[in-house]
Amino acid sequence: MIGVFDSGYGGLTVLKEFVKRLPEYDYCYLGDNARTPYGSRSFETVYRYTLQCVQYLFDEGCQLVILACNTASAKALRTIQQHDLSLLDPERRVLGVIRPSAEIVGQYTQTGYAGVLGTLGTVQSLSYPIEITKINPHIRVFQEACPMWVSLVENNEHEKDGADYFVHQHIDNLLRQCPDIDVIVLACTHYPLMMNKIRKYTPSGIHILSQGGIVAERLADYLFRHPEMDVKLTKNGQRIFQTTDSPELFDRYASIFFGEEVKSVKADVSQ
Repeated sequence: MIGVFDSGYGGLTVLKEFVKRLPEYDYCYLGDNARTPYGSRSFETVYRYTLQCVQYLFDEGCQLVILACNTASAKALRTIQQHDLSLLDPERRVLGVIRPSAEIVGQYTQTGYAGVLGTLGTVQSLSYPIEITKINPHIRVFQEACPMWVSLVENNEHEKDGADYFVHQHIDNLLRQCPDIDVIVLACTHYPLMMNKIRKYTPSGIHILSQGGIVAERLADYLFRHPEMDVKLTKNGQRIFQTTDSPELFDRYASIFFGEEVKSVKADVSQ
């Protein structure tokens, strides 16, 4: 299977695009809901939690794991790739969501000014400015942390009137840093669910990049370029959902993110 990991529900928006783009593959989704949110936790804690979840997905038979969580990608991916994979299994792979998003920013900006909206942890990691400017040195990147947005989505408050204040506030804060921004990356997999309100308060000339479709295209490209990995992956159209918290609670909210009914089982990642 292809493992898809997130600290909670947000990665389901990425999995939804994987299934749409690559429906024949088998997927195992793991949400670490018992320890969410990751966004405000230290690098050491996020790394430890993420490594435990990657190990669990490997034990479940996943040959390829996608960290569909910006915070985990920012705080844990590089260490896992450079240090832990050689110890766990050098033939398996762990990929993230930051680089695929960073790679296409240059296609959308005319002004050379890009914005990033993300969790506090993602913003503090500076992963997006580093990756974007590594690929396009001429682009200047401005960031805004949106600490309330994940809670609004996970409590199903994101489409209510009370969410407008927080969406308007953070978009204004970002554009106040640089009014010439013409592309904004939604650097959290929860944020696509707030797209209606984000568009409402974003000037019409600004491109808004949502990660799901971008990462799905890059996954398809990766598998095309790495047939040695593709041949290891089973293709029965199967989808398995696991959570470290209550499956009943997970199933209740997961459908909001995934777009269809979900039936999950409990996972113990600490073993």
